[in-house]
Formats: sequence, C-alpha cells, structure tokens
Amino acid sequence: MIEKVIHTLLTELGEDPSREGLRRTPDRFSRAISFLTSGYETDIRKILNSAVFREKYSEMVVVKSIDLYSLCEHHLLPFFGKAHVAYVPNGRIVGLSKIPRLVEAFARRLQVQERLTQQIADTLYEVLEPEGVGVVIEARHMCMMMRGVEKQNSLATTSAMLGTFRTDNKTRSEFLQLIESDLA
Repeated sequence: MIEKVIHTLLTELGEDPSREGLRRTPDRFSRAISFLTSGYETDIRKILNSAVFREKYSEMVVVKSIDLYSLCEHHLLPFFGKAHVAYVPNGRIVGLSKIPRLVEAFARRLQVQERLTQQIADTLYEVLEPEGVGVVIEARHMCMMMRGVEKQNSLATTSAMLGTFRTDNKTRSEFLQLIESDLA
C-alpha cells in the first residue's frame, strides 16, 4: 500500500517513477518509514519491566546525551538531538541500557518534542515509582531548518520534571548542573 502511494506521489510531483533512480524508491521508502515508526510496535512496559531491580540506592541516576531521531508529526520531517534522563530511586532501579531503549521506542513514532519528553518522564515515573524523574530534550527540527522560518541554528529545548524534580529546587538544580556541559 505504501509503495503505491509513493508511486502516485512521485507522479504527482512530475517525476517518472519508472526511471532508474526512482524505480525502487517506493519500496525503499516503505521500508524506511516502517523502521522510522517502529516504536508503535514496541511494548514500552516490556522494555522496562524486564530489567527493574530492587536496590537500596537512593541517589540520582542520570543517563545523558542519548541520541534521538524522530519524525515531526506535522510535516513528516526529521527532528534530532539528545535526551538527558534522570531519576531518584525509591527502592527500585532499572538497567541503564533500558533508558536509551525507552527514548528510542517513543522517538520511533510520529511525534512532537513536547509529548516525547513527557512520555519518557511519565513512563519512568509510573513503572519505577521513584522519588522523581527529570527529562530534558534538545533537538533540531528540519521543519524549521528546511522550510518555514529556515533558521539553521535554532535548537528547541523541552523538559518534564516530576516528583522531587518539580518540588525540590536542589534536586532540579543538581540535575541541570549534571547535564549542563552537554547542553548546546
């Protein structure tokens, strides 16, 4: 189905879908878009639940500079950047590699950066039941760079702070200080 739509799109653009360079484009696009939106098929809870452990550790855990690539749901153009994720455990921790997997699973959906940030924070907060969660995402949006305002160096920053990250300025400040060197 996707191949047919892309074939029609190429024709509507005035292209010849049968020319050598475009002959396999509908199939390539279909496979690419399936990969770029594979997060819809990912069981988010399964990612985390398989690696939640009881541990008395109660200091902040930070995984920073997690590369992310997503598609803007408004224009179907990429946005890309880094996510910084932290939580303060309350008797439960998660395997560190699961945090980038969580970011990836949500990023591999049609997204807006604001929702992506909140989804990551909400999921960690619900599954781990920590004292708090903080998420900061910085991204460059091709829809702002290639079209519209055409601003090449603009960087969008979003945050979601839950629990102690919202209510305790010291916790929030510690998180922001720990990721400061990685912020733009």
